[in-house]
Amino acid sequence: MIHLNIDKRYTSLKLDKPLKQAAEAALQHSAVAQDYEVTLAVTGDSQLKKLNRQFRGEDHATDVLSFPGEGHDPQTNRRYLGDVVISLPRAKAQAKTAGHSLAAEVQVLTVHGILHLLGHDHYDQQEKQRMWGAENQIFDALGLAVRAEHAEKAYSET
Repeated sequence: MIHLNIDKRYTSLKLDKPLKQAAEAALQHSAVAQDYEVTLAVTGDSQLKKLNRQFRGEDHATDVLSFPGEGHDPQTNRRYLGDVVISLPRAKAQAKTAGHSLAAEVQVLTVHGILHLLGHDHYDQQEKQRMWGAENQIFDALGLAVRAEHAEKAYSET
């Protein structure tokens, strides 16, 4: 089950469907069993800056953070994968830089965040290549004309 928590400032943007599609595609690609729960949150830069400072020791906003869950939800007994938190202002800026829609950008960030929840990382070249490969396969399944390696380069320049 995918839970959405979209800041009321952004609900008019109708991002529910692209968020869920991206999460489902990433989970399906990774062969995650159906008995899971994950939360996708969309909020502003100030919240991402606060979370980034608190959990990563970095005092700046970022585009997406992932917080892996532990165990099972006691009410549903489903595996809790964790939370993915996206900054909508960062997503808007990155969509403009990349030349695609906001919906496509939140899908890119959702896929990236879900893969982090599932153990992917990009701190060394081998891990990065593995993660980019998974992202690109998922982007293709979603019909996105995005390549992970190009997105990372473009975002590091913004």
